[in-house]
Amino acid sequence: MEEKQKLLLWVASSKKDLTALPEGVQDVFGYALHLAQVGKKHDQAKPLKGFGGAGVLEVVEDFKSDTYRAVYTVKFGSTVYVLHCFQKKSTHGVETPKPDMDLIRERLKAAEAHAKGAKK
Repeated sequence: MEEKQKLLLWVASSKKDLTALPEGVQDVFGYALHLAQVGKKHDQAKPLKGFGGAGVLEVVEDFKSDTYRAVYTVKFGSTVYVLHCFQKKSTHGVETPKPDMDLIRERLKAAEAHAKGAKK
């Protein structure tokens, strides 16, 4: 029996942001999101630090000399919410810059509110 594919929802400008990234990066992120929809995890997907557990995941892809990230959550029922897609601009370390972390937190709250509203 085939498992039901989860719905994919884009929070705020995440889809527009993804389409602005290089095509090769879009392919990797698109495949990772597809795997999340069918209940699997991309090899490059890992829990995003600071969100407690594996509910918020990020996929990191290097392209040329730049690093790109896609952040999504699978913790709200049968929906994958894409929270943020961006080029990492921080020059120090692998840590996600604070403005991006703040944006992810804000969008996670919006996804949670949407998920709760959808259950009513």
